[in-house]
Amino acid sequence: MIIDVHSHFWNFPGDFTEDFICQAGGARAGMTVDLSVSYEAYRNNAPDDTVAVVFGGKAKLAGIWVDDADVANYVAQDPGRLLGFLSVDPTQPGWEEELRFGHEELGLQGVKLLPMYAGFRVDDDLLTPLWKYAEEKGLPILMHMGTTFIAQAPLECTLPRTIEPVAVKYPNVKFILAHLGHPYEGECVVTIRKHPNVYADVSALHYRPFQLYQSLMLVQEYGVWNKLLFGTDFPFTTVDASVDGIRALNDMLEGTALPRLDVDEIEAMFHRNTFDLLGLKLP
Repeated sequence: MIIDVHSHFWNFPGDFTEDFICQAGGARAGMTVDLSVSYEAYRNNAPDDTVAVVFGGKAKLAGIWVDDADVANYVAQDPGRLLGFLSVDPTQPGWEEELRFGHEELGLQGVKLLPMYAGFRVDDDLLTPLWKYAEEKGLPILMHMGTTFIAQAPLECTLPRTIEPVAVKYPNVKFILAHLGHPYEGECVVTIRKHPNVYADVSALHYRPFQLYQSLMLVQEYGVWNKLLFGTDFPFTTVDASVDGIRALNDMLEGTALPRLDVDEIEAMFHRNTFDLLGLKLP
């Protein structure tokens, strides 16, 4: 079984501002700005036994706002293979009520945060009620870390090390730093190594293969393969493309003396029981 810890649902283009869509063209060289999501498309590009965590996102500053009820409805299509997370934007009024409603009424089992896109730092005291609620209810927190294409999203809000004081204060909350914090992978690696309750996912990285090779070599040299979770960032890419891309990383080293990534560790990452690590269960 493959567990994809990072996939999206939203209504495109309705859940985005025109400014977001315009800027999204810079996410990846040559990318067409069509972020449409369908479950059929997801399943057609994934092994049958793939299970996925699904979330939307809320960030007023950047121009994305996905209703958690829509995420819950998407998950209800296949509750044996989909598990939903809610999202909040702590800079906006009513976010604490949305947090409780998403978990207690909609049955969503984790939280997705967009610190950079919404313009807040995760070490801000503003988020104290969120951490306390997550600790009480056993909700893992997955947060975007790393670069973005949105000009108004501040880089200071996306540095992996900002989770450190929170992770120390709330050791029972599981945190996942998305995208290995790229391009701050080194900072992300030493952060997940240092804190038992902090993990990282490898979503949306395989199409920069040499950068990902170097990042995973850091993971290997620091001995933290066990802290990496598989994710895709669908619809930006798919399970099949992500698995194939990561498996192919050593191929580009042929004819060189560069060290190889441990293929057994790569396969273990694909098949890691992420739900057990995060305290999650499918219905």
